[in-house]
Amino acid sequence: MLLLKTIRSTTLKLALICIGIFGAVVIALFGYVYWSTATYVRSRSDHVIAVEHALLRQAYDGGGRDGLISTIRQRIAEEHLDGGLYLLADPSFVAVAGNLRLWPPALGVANGWGNFSAAEGKPEAANRPLARASFDTLPDGYHLLVGKSIDDLDQFAKKIDTALLLGMFLIVVLAGVASISVTQRTVGRIEAINTTSRAIMQSGLGQRIPLRGTKDEWDQLAENLNLMLERIEGLMEEVKQVTENLAHDLRTPLARIRGRLEKAYNRQQDGHHDQTLIGDTLADLDVVLRMFSSLMRISQIEANALTTDFRTANLGEIAHEVVELFDAAAEDKGVHLDVVANQRVLVKGDRDLLFDAVANLVDNAIKHGRDVGQVIVEVSESHHGALISVADDGPGIPAEESQLVFKRFYRLERSRRTPGNGLGLSLVAAVARLHGAKIEMEDNGPGLKFLLQFPPTATRA
Repeated sequence: MLLLKTIRSTTLKLALICIGIFGAVVIALFGYVYWSTATYVRSRSDHVIAVEHALLRQAYDGGGRDGLISTIRQRIAEEHLDGGLYLLADPSFVAVAGNLRLWPPALGVANGWGNFSAAEGKPEAANRPLARASFDTLPDGYHLLVGKSIDDLDQFAKKIDTALLLGMFLIVVLAGVASISVTQRTVGRIEAINTTSRAIMQSGLGQRIPLRGTKDEWDQLAENLNLMLERIEGLMEEVKQVTENLAHDLRTPLARIRGRLEKAYNRQQDGHHDQTLIGDTLADLDVVLRMFSSLMRISQIEANALTTDFRTANLGEIAHEVVELFDAAAEDKGVHLDVVANQRVLVKGDRDLLFDAVANLVDNAIKHGRDVGQVIVEVSESHHGALISVADDGPGIPAEESQLVFKRFYRLERSRRTPGNGLGLSLVAAVARLHGAKIEMEDNGPGLKFLLQFPPTATRA
């Protein structure tokens, strides 16, 4: 099955195309090397033959035919030219002098250059080495041939041919094996991902793609996909938790509304009681509507990530307005609400959203802080960017739940009886993400401090 997928894979097809291109390039390279080497060796051999031929012609011009014969015999005796071949033939091509017995038929009778088998001039020779010669006709009608064995060049060419064929065979074999091996490995890793994907579709998000520990690109891909699966699983769990919390938060007011309406339905009309019932019902409906309004607000913030409409906003001014808004609520609880924002700290953003975020932080600090305590809103600026913090001296939040409080409907109180819906910090986190800010929590010893750290790029001096 895996072999069939390997053969059909696009990776193998691309590998074979690359092998073909690479093979063509190698053949062209080897061919050029062979041609240039053979041409160089042949030109050197032709040069030696031409020089020797010119010396014999000089001997003929200076001493006539007898001088030429004497020079030929001397050159043969001294073996002046390695593998040299000499022949002086009369007008009827009968050998007169030299170490060849016959005029090679392959050369014909005209002047020029040619290749021939040395056995054509040496019938008694055991082997038949290849030779190359320069020949011409002398003024007296005799024919002069000067040649040299080029059998070594022929052997060299054969070795080059053999090496070329062997090299191409090895390249094709090795490339084919490597292509199949790499393709099979690639297909195997892809099949592992596909198998995990099918298992996830059948059984849920609990499956993970196996890692081989090689730290290669496939392991990195598998690791990223596993992180994505963990993220999806976390989001699904969060959706489940939100659904459960939403159902729990809606059940109480809706149950009260139904109970009141059922009670009013089963008794006689009473103006005073009916008025009270309607007021209580409207209050419960307002709680439900506020919950849905907060959800829609958060969704709109997360969906509308455009920042082109951002304007310059003064965080100090926003902090003063929020403190002024919640001053009465703080006073009712005996909380001392103060702001430390004497300087102008400007950021680029949506002023209304920033106001809502700071207001939610202050509201949480007053509600969950210590009675007759203190809440301080502070605005500052440094080279790290603008910073706004809201600190209280209440009981704080357990460290293990420090990040969970930013989830929708998450509340530390499991009974969920106190007023609130657990959406305030979710809205703050959404506003922070929209403005590229980072929201953090610190231990205020005692109490808790929320910090909104804006990046330097969002600050305008």
